[in-house]
Amino acid sequence: MDKKNALRAGSLAAGTTLMMLLMSSPALALTRDDGDDPAPKLSVIETLGLYVAAPLGLFLVIAGLVMVLDKSKKKA
Repeated sequence: MDKKNALRAGSLAAGTTLMMLLMSSPALALTRDDGDDPAPKLSVIETLGLYVAAPLGLFLVIAGLVMVLDKSKKKA
C-alpha cells in the first residue's frame, strides 16, 4: 500500500511540474525595455573566476576556519 502512495505522490509532483513548465510564458529576452542597461560582457576567465573559483575559495576558507577553530576534543 505504501508503494501506491509513493507512486501517486510522484506522479502528482511530476504532473504539476510539467503543467507549470507548459503554462509559463517565455521570458521575452529578445525585446529590450526602455530602462534596460546591460553590463559589459564577461570573458570566460572572468566567468569561471566569479562562478567557480570564488565560491570554491569561500568554501575552503569557511571549512578551514571551522577546522582550525573546532573546540571539540578528539578521541584517540
